[in-house]
Amino acid sequence: MTRRRWIADTCTPTTAALTGDQALHLARVLRAQPGQIFDVVANGFLHRAEIASVSEAEVLFTLHEELESDAALPLHLLLAVFKFDHLEWAIEKATELGIARITPILARRTEKHLALASVKRVERWRRIAHEASQQSRRTDIPTIADPTPIKLALDAEQSPTRILLSETEQSTTLTAALQASTQTQSDTALAIGPEGGWTPEEMALFTQHHWQPVTLGPRILRAETAAIAAIAIASTHFL
Repeated sequence: MTRRRWIADTCTPTTAALTGDQALHLARVLRAQPGQIFDVVANGFLHRAEIASVSEAEVLFTLHEELESDAALPLHLLLAVFKFDHLEWAIEKATELGIARITPILARRTEKHLALASVKRVERWRRIAHEASQQSRRTDIPTIADPTPIKLALDAEQSPTRILLSETEQSTTLTAALQASTQTQSDTALAIGPEGGWTPEEMALFTQHHWQPVTLGPRILRAETAAIAAIAIASTHFL
């Protein structure tokens, strides 16, 4: 039987602890007891762990042997901010698929009220990523950056392979661009625009920063659908 997996809130080299809602769930709902064995992610590694003590405020584990685990995909998703319910679905599913990093982008066509509210929303997005990581049995949590204006994000991007999903591109597919990349198995950035797409000025900015425009096919996809499709396609490149 597969053991339940938890991501530690705090840890030392030999112990890990769950606090807050995680501890409350273990104590009240699962009625955890000292001596029970779970899988716990701590210090960046997956361990077999034994409960040492239980309270509604903290569940303390003793860490035992390190277990084999999968690494995150070397993918950085630059995702323009759009309607929060759709964006949060995309963050959850991108996490389940193994994305390493997500940067919410403030684009020209991002609605102003969403751009203003996004700063206060980012902690919720990080909680969603944490919960999705635990549910999907990841051994890490993707980094969710603070919402960032597009120019600052492009100036800071260091991934050697940079791919822009573009409605105006008709010939080069995502698969073809990945296969043509000379940076096999290296960090790859994927950029997906807001509702209404990137402006011509933003497209020019991507060109200046050496991004490769690609298409996902003839259909116009919602941003959240495009994000999940692109990650799924790109993941096959790293198998």
